[in-house]
Amino acid sequence: MPEPRELLELLHRRQAEAEQGGGPERIAQQHAKGKLTARERLDLLLDEGSFVELDRFVTHRITDFGLAEQRILGDGVVTGYGRIDGRLVYVFSQDFTVFGGSLSEAHAEKICKVLDLAVRNGAPMIGLNDSGGARIQEGVAALGGYAEIFLRNTLASGVVPQISAILGPCAGGAVYSPAITDFIAMVRGVSYMFVTGPNVVKTVTHEDVSLEDLGGADVHASKSGVAHFAYDSEPECLAGLRELIGYLPSNNLDEPPLVPTDDPDDRRDEGLLDIIPDSASKPYDMHQVIGRVVDDGRFLEVHADFAGNIIVGFARLGGRSVGVIANQPAVLAGVLDINASVKGARFIRFCDAFNIPLVTFEDVPGFLPGVAQEHGGIIKHGAKLLYAYCEATVPKLTVITRKAYGGAYDVMSSKHIRGDMNLAWPSAEIAVMGPKGAVEILFRDRIQQADDPEAETARLIEDYSAKFANPYGAAARGYVDDIIDPRDTRPRLIDALRTLVAKRDRNPPRKHGNLPL
Repeated sequence: MPEPRELLELLHRRQAEAEQGGGPERIAQQHAKGKLTARERLDLLLDEGSFVELDRFVTHRITDFGLAEQRILGDGVVTGYGRIDGRLVYVFSQDFTVFGGSLSEAHAEKICKVLDLAVRNGAPMIGLNDSGGARIQEGVAALGGYAEIFLRNTLASGVVPQISAILGPCAGGAVYSPAITDFIAMVRGVSYMFVTGPNVVKTVTHEDVSLEDLGGADVHASKSGVAHFAYDSEPECLAGLRELIGYLPSNNLDEPPLVPTDDPDDRRDEGLLDIIPDSASKPYDMHQVIGRVVDDGRFLEVHADFAGNIIVGFARLGGRSVGVIANQPAVLAGVLDINASVKGARFIRFCDAFNIPLVTFEDVPGFLPGVAQEHGGIIKHGAKLLYAYCEATVPKLTVITRKAYGGAYDVMSSKHIRGDMNLAWPSAEIAVMGPKGAVEILFRDRIQQADDPEAETARLIEDYSAKFANPYGAAARGYVDDIIDPRDTRPRLIDALRTLVAKRDRNPPRKHGNLPL
């Protein structure tokens, strides 16, 4: 039997071999493309020295196609666990230097193992994807491996946060694992996601399109809405994932982390008095409201480049993580359309699944009219946003800053759908529709018969506004809990959150609801 020192030397050689991946030449090729290696990525993502590798000695099982002698330790994916700001996370990082990061049966089993461990131990799962897809030589075994991953992604959904970074190609069936996860981050010039590549597209549809234009980071961040974050570099992306984890609980049974802040809970902000324009038709940037209310002005926006008429993201109030949903008057007047509804609904459901309170800043004139929206299913998609708010049992706080018109008033976390604390600024206008439209419908005959239709319209609009385009009618019925000085928004929200810490709210027992997909 070999001496213990000899056994240790063998172990160290095998460990070093595993850490080399596809070898120096392929690592150099990876760097030449401006990409980091699988292990370099983990070094940036995780706390220094915290990574513990699992299954580093696993190899593929193929004995033909000339692969019998090409057994590379790890088989194209580095898996294990580590810590982010001291908190446990499970990770996998695909290694493009080994068979192009292609997924084999053994490769898939390694990913499934850490997914199972993440659920069992209640910790977030982060996948760093950089793969050429299923390993062709393994045939159906590789396809079955993908299906095993998809199943685990689905069963883990709403149990532990799942985050995907796309740091290379992601094509065909491989895209559906990230698509099931909660958040997708991409890197410009490096990441690509598509079901079929440019060559297939050209053959089938005769469209000539580049990798970037078909499935690049900006396309998915701004047009398709597939990607939640787009970054300029891998280090920036990995730093972004660390920041995101800081707002999230480890699992669906934990509360979000409480982070100490020097920002006083009772801070009043004078600048909030000057944000709402004098004219109801003038836009303003809702980011200014959010930034003046949340802790230290820090707001991690999600889907920043997609459906800009609604804003979603994470912030803290009194050190507590909250999910922010806000209409954006600076884009399409803050109107709700198909993309905004889907964007808001998915974010709300994530927050509700992980016990993150919802704070809604409302300034919405209604749903976007038009043939394209109706034929595109605005009824169905708008119902998703309504369903998400109705279903949510986490604390729900709403601040109406200006317009709250029509059905959109109901949808945006109104008191009628279990809003816990609904506040309004004095500038709030809560009505079935805007004054001009209402007057033109209610008093059409009187306006037509008037000696001066324009003057009569102006008088009626002024009268209607005084009676209805304000928050006092809603407050009189208890639909708004209070009308507040805008400067008090932060202290009032923080105080409300504290009163709702022990909130008890449950939906009827059922297997699951039927979300209007």
